[in-house]
Amino acid sequence: MKPLTLSQRLMLVFIVLLIACCAISGWLQVRSASQYSQAVTQRLSVNLASQIVSNNPLLSAQGLDHDGVHKLFDQLMAVNPSVEVYLLDSSGKIVASAAPPGKLLRQQVDLAPLRELQSGTAMPIYGDNPRAPDQPQVFSVAPLKMGDSVQGYVYIVLQGEEYSLLEAEAQRHSAILMALRSMGLVLMLGAIAGFFAFRWVTRPVRKLTAKVAGLDDNGIDAIRALAQTPLQQSKPQDEVAQLQQAFVQLAQRIDSQWQSLAQQDQLRREFVANISHDLRTPLTSLHGYLETLSVKADTLSVEDRQRYLGIALAQSKKVGRLAQELFELARLEYGVVKPQKETFCLSELVQDVMQKFELMAESRHQQVRVNTAPGIPLVTADLGMIERVLTNLLDNALRHTPEHGMIEIEMTPLAGKVQVQVNDSGPGIAAELRENLFVRPSLLNARKHRAGGLGLMIVRRILQLHDSDIKLVERQQRGACFQFSVPV
Repeated sequence: MKPLTLSQRLMLVFIVLLIACCAISGWLQVRSASQYSQAVTQRLSVNLASQIVSNNPLLSAQGLDHDGVHKLFDQLMAVNPSVEVYLLDSSGKIVASAAPPGKLLRQQVDLAPLRELQSGTAMPIYGDNPRAPDQPQVFSVAPLKMGDSVQGYVYIVLQGEEYSLLEAEAQRHSAILMALRSMGLVLMLGAIAGFFAFRWVTRPVRKLTAKVAGLDDNGIDAIRALAQTPLQQSKPQDEVAQLQQAFVQLAQRIDSQWQSLAQQDQLRREFVANISHDLRTPLTSLHGYLETLSVKADTLSVEDRQRYLGIALAQSKKVGRLAQELFELARLEYGVVKPQKETFCLSELVQDVMQKFELMAESRHQQVRVNTAPGIPLVTADLGMIERVLTNLLDNALRHTPEHGMIEIEMTPLAGKVQVQVNDSGPGIAAELRENLFVRPSLLNARKHRAGGLGLMIVRRILQLHDSDIKLVERQQRGACFQFSVPV
């Protein structure tokens, strides 16, 4: 079976509600009409029992005149077949009636409704129906008095058994006809109104459905078109508008993520291109010198062979270092390496790292100075990783600082951390390289710009694993200043 659409389901529910409303309305109309008819009948005939008592004395000193009572009751019911007349004693027990034998199903009448009618309570008031105990009826009542003493009551059911049967049949036909007419009219008008109303209500849903369905066909272009839909400043009250706004926000997030992925892919391409260039240059040099040694081995002097071998060895070290950095960066990026934190003295670690570069600094006549503020606390981090951070930064600073230059390492306690700055007196970082300095590597052999290559990417990833980061700090002096912090 084919599932129903939203409009069809709404129309079906609307029709069911219309039918239920029509049925309830018809029942209420019949019931209201019946109550109105009973109230009018009771108001018109409320004094009927009193007139019977006043015009026909039913009690005498000898007691009740049974023959006269039966004759009177028969005459009344012959004149008005809709009424049923009963004679009650003072306790409400039926002592006389014109009912055929076997018709009386109740021998006692409750006197409370009788007293309510005599006290002037609003009508209709329903009393017991001796022939149909489960169907209370409107009535007329008058007391039978002997002097000031109430000896009994004349109790008249105004809408007796025959009237009830005829009324029920008439009401049944009337109710059916009325219900059919009402239902037909309401259904016709409701269907017309509902058709236009549901089309108006579901129109935004159909539009949104068409837009979402087009995402599969048009891909990212359709998502970007949907993402450009303006959003309302305040939260819409309409549920359909809220759904549409949610789809637009989802499209905006997808578009933003798509742009981020595209940017990352572009960075990856640039990264591969840069690494390829970085590898090609030393490999070409290495291959050239080795080929020269192979071809001209007999004609080269010992000094030339040693010089060529030295250059080839230096280029091979450069390739090895680059390969090691790529391997290390990959391990850091993919979460293979986790920091093994321990507590240690950062000042001692800085001194150990400086000793590794003493010969390099002396050969270039460079000075390396450490400025440590008093009260430096112990830090908690991965000792090997922080050593790599300091090694990369100090190596960059020494390689890009000219002879007789100065490299300074400053350590300052700061709010549960130790802040470290590595300053040099080199040419500094070119403005065009600062934005992506820690994102993608630049060419290692660039002559115009200073760059940190893979080393700075490794530094940043290590610090991120320690909930920290590195930044390039602007300062008045010439050179570069890198700043980071280590947690205490």
